[in-house]
Amino acid sequence: MRPPRLIEVKEIPLDEIDTSNRLRPVSETAVKSLTHSIETLGLQSEIQVRKIKKTGKLRLIAGGHRMAAFRALGRAEIPAKIWDCTDDWADLAEIDDNLAHAELDPLELCVFLARRKEVYERAFPETKAATGADLVAKRWDTTDNVSVVSFAAASASKMGVTERTVFRLLAAGQALGPREILELRDAPKKVSLSDLQEIAKCGSTTDRYDICRALGDGSAKSAKEVLARKKAPGTAVKDPVEAARSKLNDAFARAPKEARRRFVDDHRDELLELLGENAPVQSDDVSEIDAEIVPFTSKRAG
Repeated sequence: MRPPRLIEVKEIPLDEIDTSNRLRPVSETAVKSLTHSIETLGLQSEIQVRKIKKTGKLRLIAGGHRMAAFRALGRAEIPAKIWDCTDDWADLAEIDDNLAHAELDPLELCVFLARRKEVYERAFPETKAATGADLVAKRWDTTDNVSVVSFAAASASKMGVTERTVFRLLAAGQALGPREILELRDAPKKVSLSDLQEIAKCGSTTDRYDICRALGDGSAKSAKEVLARKKAPGTAVKDPVEAARSKLNDAFARAPKEARRRFVDDHRDELLELLGENAPVQSDDVSEIDAEIVPFTSKRAG
């Protein structure tokens, strides 16, 4: 891999930086925290960008959250190091910046490690695990470059974890496709390493899709729960909306009449709005809650 060359360090307009195709979406929570830090302490390090030779345009390598924080502060320019580098060096720099400085959840760690392995072994093909005749040749090759360590060792050192942890995270990251990653990122509950390991072990593509979909829409709490339901005949993953509706019905039915009256009074405007959206309502379609809400809301509305 060709070594990078630092062209210059200067302030550049935010609007001149291409931020497309990032591996990690910007977190609003992280931006708010960083904005406060920049206001108090100033920017601690320049962002990293590369200059594309063919077009002369600038593309972001590392610093998406810093850019978002500067925009939130109403600033038009940001200090940046401008590099002449290869695609692989830029990708590794983006990944390693996140692994070293960002608070990544298990899903993001898996995604970054899978991408890092792909780029790392393309940049340093001598670190790939050899098999068959290649393995025999490598054992007898005394000129082998031992200065370039394996992907697992390099990543473990970068993250401050064991190589075993790297392999576990990597297996999960390699099992996930772009659609599944998006589904898991939208999950109401952060996906655990245990869930990701279950996904990595899935021999069935359908099982993997079902797990990601159920965790993504919140209809299951764990990958094991999804697989258990699939094994039990006649059971299916519950619709989260229907499950919430059932809980509301049950709580409303158990509450004393005066408590139900106060509940309706508290939520009168919203309930009237919802009932208006569904009008006209046939009498045989009215739910247990609707049947009690209608007279309560009618009295208040009149």
